[in-house]
Amino acid sequence: MTFRGADVSGRVAIALWCGWLALGVNAAEVKIFRTDSQEAVLAGTLEGLSVDPDGHVTLARQFERLAMIEEPFVFTAAAHPKGWVVGTGNSGKVLMVDRKGEVSEVLTAEEPEVFAVWAAADGTVFAGTSPQGKVYRVHGDLENGAEAEVVFEAEDSYIWDLEQDAKGRLLVATGLKGRLYRIDAKGNSEMLFESRDAHVRSIASLPDGGVLLGTAGQGLIVRLDADGTAKTLHDAAHPEVLSVVAAENGTAYAAVLASEASFVDLSAKSSGSTASTADEAATTATVVDPTQDTVGSRSSSFSGPRSVILEISPNGKVAEVASFQSETVHALLWQDGELWIGTGQEGKIYRWSDRRLMQETMLEERQIAALVSGPAGAAAVTANASALYRLHDDVEAAGTYVSAVLDSTQVARYGSFLWNGALPRGAAVNLDFRSGMSATPDATWTDWTTGGEARCIACAGGAGRGQEVALGDIAHGRYVQWRAQLERGSDDAPQLKSVELSYRQENLAPEIETLEVLDPGEILVPTSFNPQNQTFEPWSPNRDGIFTTLRLETPKNGSGGSKKSLWKKGYRTLRWGAKDANEDELWYRLEFRLADSEHAWLPMVAEITDDHYGFDATVLPDGLYRFRLTASDAQARLPEEALTDHKLSESVVIDHTPPMLAARNRRGATLELELEDALSPMRSVAVSSDATEWRPVAAADGLLDGRRERLQIEVPADAQLLLLRVSDAAHNVVTFNLLGANN
Repeated sequence: MTFRGADVSGRVAIALWCGWLALGVNAAEVKIFRTDSQEAVLAGTLEGLSVDPDGHVTLARQFERLAMIEEPFVFTAAAHPKGWVVGTGNSGKVLMVDRKGEVSEVLTAEEPEVFAVWAAADGTVFAGTSPQGKVYRVHGDLENGAEAEVVFEAEDSYIWDLEQDAKGRLLVATGLKGRLYRIDAKGNSEMLFESRDAHVRSIASLPDGGVLLGTAGQGLIVRLDADGTAKTLHDAAHPEVLSVVAAENGTAYAAVLASEASFVDLSAKSSGSTASTADEAATTATVVDPTQDTVGSRSSSFSGPRSVILEISPNGKVAEVASFQSETVHALLWQDGELWIGTGQEGKIYRWSDRRLMQETMLEERQIAALVSGPAGAAAVTANASALYRLHDDVEAAGTYVSAVLDSTQVARYGSFLWNGALPRGAAVNLDFRSGMSATPDATWTDWTTGGEARCIACAGGAGRGQEVALGDIAHGRYVQWRAQLERGSDDAPQLKSVELSYRQENLAPEIETLEVLDPGEILVPTSFNPQNQTFEPWSPNRDGIFTTLRLETPKNGSGGSKKSLWKKGYRTLRWGAKDANEDELWYRLEFRLADSEHAWLPMVAEITDDHYGFDATVLPDGLYRFRLTASDAQARLPEEALTDHKLSESVVIDHTPPMLAARNRRGATLELELEDALSPMRSVAVSSDATEWRPVAAADGLLDGRRERLQIEVPADAQLLLLRVSDAAHNVVTFNLLGANN
């Protein structure tokens, strides 16, 4: 489906897919997937698009891939009058990428890694190598094989950063001893600062002649004034200050990290450490081979975001302006009043402008190694794979957004897609949709397809509100995705501000998972039930029926919820568990009939919402019964959509008749008795002589468990009253006078 700025004015939109407008109050709810925040937008993927903090999507600044770099690792880059110079590994090469994208070699050092490069205005290139800590200088015409010389050899192993100070002298940041050096035009060097941390990781020259330093170990931000005075401005929670950049007004920005992707391993002690205390030793670090998996600067106990951006005001005040929970910041660039932020492992570039953070683009390569600006323009250098992109002032001609996979939780039919934004004259927004049943789109999903007839509200003059696509032709599925392709017009780029995709789940039948019949006489009451101030009274929910249930009078707060068991003679209780995949409210109906009957089910109770039902079973004659539970979602659905589930109980004995004395024989002082029960097995037998305490009587076979049992009882010689008390499994109790005339 395509919306074009010149074609949409004057059309009228339908508010919702018309088939759903007829749904009544009790019908299943139409639900909506909303994309109206930056977080929601970033759950999908953007190509050639940017998204601002309000979740507004528009075409991004143009990044042109100018050159592919054939080295396996790229660590750093700097602007050069003819283009850009790039520091690489593991062969220690410095490369030049000119404005046309041609790549040439400037230097191959003896050391394997080049973590820092700098180019002077006259084209001289400086390169800091590791892990032997040297600074190379390459003069003159780089294309004609200019000679390289070592101008500085540090006592340290690693050269982390190179920068010019206000007077054009070269500043060198090192580790493992955490020092800052200065080298003049003649190659003379002096140490300006020695940190208590193992690494001076980053440098930024300030307009007033001072220098900001970032360390790794304790994550310190230090200001070094022109007179050599050092002052710690900030001790970050994150252990590594990867990059520091300064704006023209003296405000600076720092990226602090706690990331496994760092080249600095803060988990191990350095063999060269000179720390004198346990605390100092714990902050020393070693640099691991970047081709291997690294522990980096994130300890197992660190739970904060991987990267945080700090703002350092000219008066030294430090404030957090952005954080990245799962992304590692690898590069910062200050340009034209905006802060650019390069991250991994998804190759995202962010722009912080007007105190708002925007995702500007996502490059195909998955790590932004450096962001630089200079005479040839701003550029981004990537790793995995290695490439150089040039940033243009204009926006992309087109861009594509693919939403996250949206889960309807059940098979659903999709109604309408409503978007708000801006559609300038000549611009276009192309919308496509697909659906499927698997959580990850695969060959079983539908192909991308457009929606139905396009409609738009108030798009004239570029203002778009309520543009809508009917999705009646999109295949039903559990999952759905939408795709928006934005095309720039002659005047301006289109913009998506918010999106709504409506759906309604296909109805699935309820499922009764359990149906049990509790023991005779067992009823369920709320756990808060207190017989001292609450009573259960019988009442009949169906005045035309025979069954009586119990209702809690004067219930207390919290009387619902969990239940406990109590005893009430003559009552039976059924309890069940059911679920509905659509989360519809369920209503239940109970019916009964004799277990061996083929007749119709007879009503007990209908339209209850509880998960149990207790009833006075004395209304049923003795016999074997079955109960049928029906669960229905009819209250939440249109009549033609309502679905049910049924479940039968086990056979249930309804027995109100106590056991009987079927036979009695006396042999001297011994009584031989036979007890019989029509429906229930015997559960207890006890005897009492002359009103003394009850004593249990054992069955002749040793186990009292049958409907017919034989007993032998010794009759005391002088007994006047000999009572036999018998109860069955239905709690029917009877007492016999074994010495009476009728017994």
